[in-house]
Amino acid sequence: MDNNYLIAALLGVIEGLTEFLPVSSTGHLILFIDLLGFQAPPGKTFEVMIQLGAILALVLIYFRKLWGTLIGLPVDAAARRFALVISLAFLPAMVLGALLHGFIKEHLFSPTVVASALIVGGIAIMAVEQIAKSERFRSVDDVPPRTGFLVGMAQCLALIPGMSRSGATIIGGLLLGLERRTAAEFSFFLSIPTMTAAFAYDLYKNRAELSFDDAGLISVGFIAAFVAALLVVKPFLAIVSKIGFAPFAFYRIALGVFVLTLLYM
Repeated sequence: MDNNYLIAALLGVIEGLTEFLPVSSTGHLILFIDLLGFQAPPGKTFEVMIQLGAILALVLIYFRKLWGTLIGLPVDAAARRFALVISLAFLPAMVLGALLHGFIKEHLFSPTVVASALIVGGIAIMAVEQIAKSERFRSVDDVPPRTGFLVGMAQCLALIPGMSRSGATIIGGLLLGLERRTAAEFSFFLSIPTMTAAFAYDLYKNRAELSFDDAGLISVGFIAAFVAALLVVKPFLAIVSKIGFAPFAFYRIALGVFVLTLLYM
């Protein structure tokens, strides 16, 4: 098999494993694409397309909840409330991401930024784990609209590559009184509209770069991301429930320090 296809599969696995963990999938892709010398399709189309694999895995895992909410909107107040909370949480990143998209892609997609953000985010997770003791919301259905919106504000920090979308929302959730597992699951549900919108926007921006010649690489990465994401979500929730987020914080800091050391040696 062409070496580029093997790398595409590895990058898909990395995307799937890291997308929903508080360790930054975008940061990992930036680092590993540089490290492995991946001959990616132009215009970030590979990175954009394999994200969809991770999104679909999450939709499959939570299909019953998502479908129940969708069909319950006309008749179920709880379904309408949950949809409202997720919509309010999605709004800040949608607006700010659209405004700053060009600047972020041009100036912040670098290994130095990623490594620094990994370290800062890791320290923040460790600090929040120590101070966030009030657990007022033990289910995603308990989260009120105002709290959901504030978690969405925290998600805006993830516009910095390496900070992590799930990491930012989990930190915000813990500070606002969400129980650990609830904070993780709320981050999952919020990721669906957020990542879908980012996927659609990036796909539109890069539509001129799409080519059938790249379909093989993209398909390999897509499938690998789907399978990896499908396998990682439930074990992640089990770890969070029993241990907390500290292992991921230590990993972030160690990886960030390692990358900065390599860059400045």
